[in-house]
Amino acid sequence: QETGNNEVQFMHLDLASLRSVRAFASTFLHQEPHLHLLINNAGVSAGGTTEDGFSLPFQVNHLGHFLLTQLLLERLRSCAPSRVVIVASSAHCAGRLCPESLGRPPSGLFSTFQDYCDSKLANVLHARELATREQGTQVTCYAVHPGFVNTSLFRHAPLWLKPLLLPLAWLLFLDASEAAQVVLDCATQDGLEPLSGRYFTDCGPRLPWPAGRDDRLARALWEGSERLVGLGTERGHPEG
Repeated sequence: QETGNNEVQFMHLDLASLRSVRAFASTFLHQEPHLHLLINNAGVSAGGTTEDGFSLPFQVNHLGHFLLTQLLLERLRSCAPSRVVIVASSAHCAGRLCPESLGRPPSGLFSTFQDYCDSKLANVLHARELATREQGTQVTCYAVHPGFVNTSLFRHAPLWLKPLLLPLAWLLFLDASEAAQVVLDCATQDGLEPLSGRYFTDCGPRLPWPAGRDDRLARALWEGSERLVGLGTERGHPEG
C-alpha cells in the first residue's frame, strides 16, 4: 500500500521454523516462474530455542536462510544470471564455529551475543562456499556488512543495557534506508560477478576476519548445515 506498486507481494515466511521455510519455498516455486535475486536479510539477537531444537539466532540468521537458498537454487540457476545477497555483520570477527556443535546455544555469560556473532560468521562462510559451488552457473553470491543500523534488532537487549544502547543507536547508527544502500549495490551493481563470495562493506569489497576466510570451515559449515536441515543428496530441491 505504501509503495503503490501492485507488483509487490507479501508471502509469509518464519525462518525460526524449517517447516515454514519449506512451505514458503513450495508455494513460491508454484506461483512464481522467475527468480533473479534473493536477499537474505532477516536477523535476530535474542536467546531461545526454535521448534526445530536449534538456537534462535543461529537458525533465523543462518540455518533458515541456508535451507531457503538451497530450496530456491534451481530456480536461481534457471533464471541466471542471478544473485544471492546475504546480510552479514562485522560481528563475525568474534564468531567461533565448531562443526560438532552447530545449532547449539553457546554457554557463558554473554551466550546470546556469542550466538549472534557465530551466526554472522556463518553468513560470511555461507556466501564464500556458495560462490565456490556455483562457479560456472552464473549464480553469484555476496556477504554484506551494512554498517551499524538503528533497527528493532535491539528490542531483545537486556533491560540494563537498553539505556546505554538505545541513545547510542539513535545518535550514531545509520537508519535502515541508509544501510540498505550497500545491500542494494551488491544486488544491482554491474560487473560484480568476478567478486562472487566476497565480503562487502559500504567501502566496497573487504577481507573478512581470518575465520571468515577459512575454506575448510566453510565446507564443514555447509555439510553440517545440510545435515541439520535435512538436505541429503537431492541438494537444492524441496522435500516431501
